[in-house]
Parts: sequence; structure tokens; C-alpha cells
Amino acid sequence: MPSTSIRKFEYDPDRRVLSVWFVASGKRYDYEDVPPNIDAEFRKAFSKGRFFNRRIRDHFRYRLVEDPQAARPRRSRAG
Repeated sequence: MPSTSIRKFEYDPDRRVLSVWFVASGKRYDYEDVPPNIDAEFRKAFSKGRFFNRRIRDHFRYRLVEDPQAARPRRSRAG
């Protein structure tokens, strides 16, 4: 799935959530209530970025998923 804008994506059919990781920011967004046919079309699309912009972006409610590694407090190495 080479794409210049989308690093990877996953679909949870039980929750109907499409998770998309972006290349430029490295951030993950979860798109809610995405029908299975949109996921199937996304997988088949030649240009993932173009499909995302036309059929997903601005069509489904989404939320930024915080990186658990970034939220975890770091230990000091001083000691």
C-alpha cells in the first residue's frame, strides 16, 4: 500500500471504526461509523490519499488518538 500521505490504516468491523495513520504528522485518527463498503473500496483504491480525500475526509466524525508512548511519563536517567 504505498502512499505518500497515508502510512497505514485498519478497520474494526464490529465498531465500524477506520483508523488512519498519516505520513506527514505520524498521527492516528479514528473515523467513526464507517460502513464496511467504504473500507473495502479504500483497500482497492489505487490512490489511497485521493480516495481518503474524496470519500472519508469531511464525511465521517473523527477523533485524534493520542499516542500512549507520548503520554507516558519519562523516567530521569540521573541517579
